[in-house]
Amino acid sequence: MHVLPQLREIERRHPTAVQVVSVHSPKFPTERETRNLREAVLRLRIEHPVLNDADFEYWQRYGARAWPTLFFIDPRGNVIGRHEGELPAAQAIPIVDAMIDEYERAGALSGQPLEISRETGADSVLSFPGKVEWDDAGGRLAIADTNNDRVLIADIEGNVSLVIGGGGPGFRDGAAGEAEFNQPQGMAFDGDDLYVADNENHAVRRIDLRDGSVATVAGTGEQAMMLPQVAPAQQTQLSSPWDVAVHSGALYVAIAGVHQIWRMPLGDEQARIEIWAGKMAEGIVDGPRREAELAQPSGLAAGPDGLAFADSESSGVREVTWDPDGRVHTIIGKTGQGGLFHFGDADGGRGQAKLQHPLDVAWCGDELYVADSFNHKIKQVYPRMENVKTLLGGQGEATGSLQETRLNEPGGLSQGPARTLLIADTNNHRIVKLDLAAATTEEIQIRLPD
Repeated sequence: MHVLPQLREIERRHPTAVQVVSVHSPKFPTERETRNLREAVLRLRIEHPVLNDADFEYWQRYGARAWPTLFFIDPRGNVIGRHEGELPAAQAIPIVDAMIDEYERAGALSGQPLEISRETGADSVLSFPGKVEWDDAGGRLAIADTNNDRVLIADIEGNVSLVIGGGGPGFRDGAAGEAEFNQPQGMAFDGDDLYVADNENHAVRRIDLRDGSVATVAGTGEQAMMLPQVAPAQQTQLSSPWDVAVHSGALYVAIAGVHQIWRMPLGDEQARIEIWAGKMAEGIVDGPRREAELAQPSGLAAGPDGLAFADSESSGVREVTWDPDGRVHTIIGKTGQGGLFHFGDADGGRGQAKLQHPLDVAWCGDELYVADSFNHKIKQVYPRMENVKTLLGGQGEATGSLQETRLNEPGGLSQGPARTLLIADTNNHRIVKLDLAAATTEEIQIRLPD
């Protein structure tokens, strides 16, 4: 996923001389299904052909060993180079430019583009909403309308009062109608401020809800390719921030791209943003927070004892305690070697329970819930007992009773008013309200202002 922006730069630089083809060799069972891959292609705005290598045939034929692996193929179909891991555009572009120059001089390039017809998504108000957040004090619902590159503020009935962004992907501060986002994800209220993890801009933005204006509080718009030096937040490069949470005057940011959680004090425009948990290595290893290994933390929930998080690539639910000598401990998931490939769909205690690429967690009172995204389910987690049970779900789009309800890769979860949960049902392009007391669900009908 993180190599896509670099590939887009190359495609735009050489629209006829270079053809990118993605070969999707899936880790998770859900990713093997072509219909799910199609949704991912639309969600990630991929414009080149994608091959579903569900049985790893091409992975084995080309000798791939890592996600991602780049293969460079000449006009005659010969593999002339490979690179394992991410490749910054600044390094890739000179290599590609040199190849093109060589083959143009040899007359080997036709310059004829491939005839490709790209599919379009659903006709709906929302487009792959990634996260949702409820402000109980203000009665406000925030929706990250991710593929529309905007944030919506509404009431619990779905009546939108404020639209911020939405003019297309970009990186611009300013008034609500002028500001630009690029694939916004998690959000957190702090009074009349709403903090947003602006994922593909690798930045954290602040929306002043009194007038809708946007300011960047962390990040430069460029992705960090290595561990940055401690610097003021606005001068520090981030890498795929996926969610944010506010607790005791500080902002916590899930930096999925480098498998860490960072912390920034609020109220100081010159504040520094620093690593709070994770040592950058991808893994599922518990211990002191700066020495622990995380795996693409993608959803945060501030609780009484610590910060719970969905550790997506380990298919785990974990927590970092608040105390100064805080520690990371795993609630659901397999720690140590093999933990990144411990996934499935099973309830029970930690030894038996399995999730599949969860993307968010939420507290509702003293109860913890998880969006088990690739299983299309919402599950309840019991931290003290290290136990999990399925509440509702399965792939589909029905609402009603818990037994009837179906979801499609829910990516966001938030406590709503009273004993309700709000679900960003991402691939169904909707927000669902789950009434825990009545054991029913309903879609919130989103209505934009005239």
